[in-house]
Amino acid sequence: MIVIGGSSSAGLAGEIARELGCGFMKAETSRFPDGECYTKLEGDAIDDDVAIVQNTYPDSGLVEMLLLRDAAVGMGAKRVAMVIPYFGYARQDRLFKPGEPTSAKVMCSVLDRFCDKVVTVDIHKEATLQNFSHPHKDVKAAACIAGYFRGKGIDLVLSPDIGAKDRAKDVGERLGVPYDHLQKTRLSGTEVRIAPAEMDCKGKRILIVDDMISTGGTIIAAASALKEAGAAEVSVACTHGVFVNDAFNRLSSSALKEVLSCNTLEGPASKISVASVIAEELRRGFRCR
Repeated sequence: MIVIGGSSSAGLAGEIARELGCGFMKAETSRFPDGECYTKLEGDAIDDDVAIVQNTYPDSGLVEMLLLRDAAVGMGAKRVAMVIPYFGYARQDRLFKPGEPTSAKVMCSVLDRFCDKVVTVDIHKEATLQNFSHPHKDVKAAACIAGYFRGKGIDLVLSPDIGAKDRAKDVGERLGVPYDHLQKTRLSGTEVRIAPAEMDCKGKRILIVDDMISTGGTIIAAASALKEAGAAEVSVACTHGVFVNDAFNRLSSSALKEVLSCNTLEGPASKISVASVIAEELRRGFRCR
């Protein structure tokens, strides 16, 4: 197998190649003056399976993925696995208002025409992948997050809400510590209390885990509330650090001790690698020398 790194995920792609002990090829991608994507793979021929690692976010990432696939097949690639660390449009997985598209389904139907396998990481809803006719797998970042924090004295793992409690459970069990979810309780028309649903947080070193952080408002409020309730320190780790509107800087200057994300989106917080879990999945059904 040869791992090809698109412009959004070159660092992660290189790590995956090292995990697999296989070849690595970095795409040289640029933009024409009118904004169109130009990409080129180095070398003359590919006589092997390939894994293209590239986000489909923002929109330009999707176009680059399709162009990279065409370039690889044109050079002789046998089978193509698309590794999409952050799957764009996954949150629009159903109709919320009349007249809307089912964006996640559209993205799947386009990509499905050009691949032999799809690997995602903590996609918004795993059921989205059922829109692919080819083999597909959503790998989980919990093991990587737990591995990063192992031995760092975490006492309690929390999810921001009950809907994400399974993620806190997974990380907590791997660390061998209790887990819980945060619960909002309205005390009055203007006052809301945020606290663990069951566990006591007093004097504890707490880790909040989530799949994605966008604006960070909920996490900032939760960290402040937990500190006021007596938590010794509060850190947060997410799979996808989107961090819009200067969210990372606001989180970093809040009550949080540490703000971390996985390297599905490359940035200043992406210190937790998911290369190992992606490589493990690629070994299934593809030739990895």
